[in-house]
Amino acid sequence: MQDNANEAPQEGNVVSEERPQQPDTTMAMVNYALYLASFFLGFTSLIGVIIAYVYKGKGPAWLDEHYRYQIRTFWIGLVYGIVFSVLTLILIGFPLLLALAVWLIIRCVKGFKGLQEKRAPSNVDTWLF
Repeated sequence: MQDNANEAPQEGNVVSEERPQQPDTTMAMVNYALYLASFFLGFTSLIGVIIAYVYKGKGPAWLDEHYRYQIRTFWIGLVYGIVFSVLTLILIGFPLLLALAVWLIIRCVKGFKGLQEKRAPSNVDTWLF
């Protein structure tokens, strides 16, 4: 009986080390950047939410939670923005719109941090942060 442990792999018996493939977080990062760019180019958050809908369900659960978080950020921000814009007629809307900007920045920073740590953002279902 021969010891096969010391034999070199023959042609056709290629030994390969498979590393677990890291999920691509590029589009999720782009979405957070698009949300922040909406301060200057208003329409970029709409592009971001479309991308989030397209990519949702195509990665690991923690990455899908980022897309869900981005979708919720868009729709909640839109509702807040409409209500606060109407409230500008009685002047209370101006500080509320400023608070909305801070809210969006905090959610995007929280999302960026979660992506770097390869984990889902905390409190995805909240209307706050």
